[in-house]
Amino acid sequence: MPELPEVETTRRKIEPLLAGRTILSLTHDGSPRYRDTHLAHGRRVSGLSRRGKYLMLHLAAAEAAEGDPHDLELIVHLGMTGGFRLEEGPHTRVTLTTDAGQLYFNDPRRFGKMAVVPAGEYGGMPTLLGMGPEPLSDEFREEEFARLAAQAGAVKPWLLSQKPVSGVGNIYADESLWRARIHPAQTRLAREEAGRLYHAIREVMHEAVEAGGSSLGDGMGNYRQHDGEAGAFQGRHAVYGQTGKPCPRCGTPIKKIVLGQRGTHFCPECQPLREGETSGDVQR
Repeated sequence: MPELPEVETTRRKIEPLLAGRTILSLTHDGSPRYRDTHLAHGRRVSGLSRRGKYLMLHLAAAEAAEGDPHDLELIVHLGMTGGFRLEEGPHTRVTLTTDAGQLYFNDPRRFGKMAVVPAGEYGGMPTLLGMGPEPLSDEFREEEFARLAAQAGAVKPWLLSQKPVSGVGNIYADESLWRARIHPAQTRLAREEAGRLYHAIREVMHEAVEAGGSSLGDGMGNYRQHDGEAGAFQGRHAVYGQTGKPCPRCGTPIKKIVLGQRGTHFCPECQPLREGETSGDVQR
């Protein structure tokens, strides 16, 4: 699933194509996963931003119609396989036409979502509404993160909840926990453990964004940038998708378990579970 680095890369790449342009139409197959998209018609894209794994197109109108808010947002969640392309394909679900051309939203597995809402009104999107701070922002503070981590259950599912920090998904949780030397099922992190994890998250996210995210495998759901270019961070994965391969740090074979219904990769030597605790995992 595209996580923060992939969504941020998408934002950076398509913003020059959309910023300042007027949306002439936004057409799709009628799926309820695309809500109120007709409200974007005739709106000017004043800019693009991102919140966690959500992409936001800010829509402005020269004159607001009666009963119509002046500022709207087109909220896009890429789902598991969604992404924008320059050319239409067999899995195109949405066609966005502007006064400068067309951009296509492809989504083989159909988990992507779009919705046009009044700017800042996310009441129908509980995950977006309750999301924690951005990991690369000043709002992500080590002391607050450590306070919450001291009370948390299994650390990886806690990270994936998006509440302590936004945008961290399966790939980058595994990589951050490996760098911090913390077992994914560890609970109630000590202050020093939380500090290591805090800095690991910031480092991993920064590096992944600069590398354009991670592109895995060559299947139809593989993440690609709008022009077809792959991300490069997968070449730096220490544990994610590395089951059975030697740990880059100690040489121990990487192990995979299922934790919180998610495949989870870690080094059993570098990331030992605290004595007396159990992972409750399913072995793979």
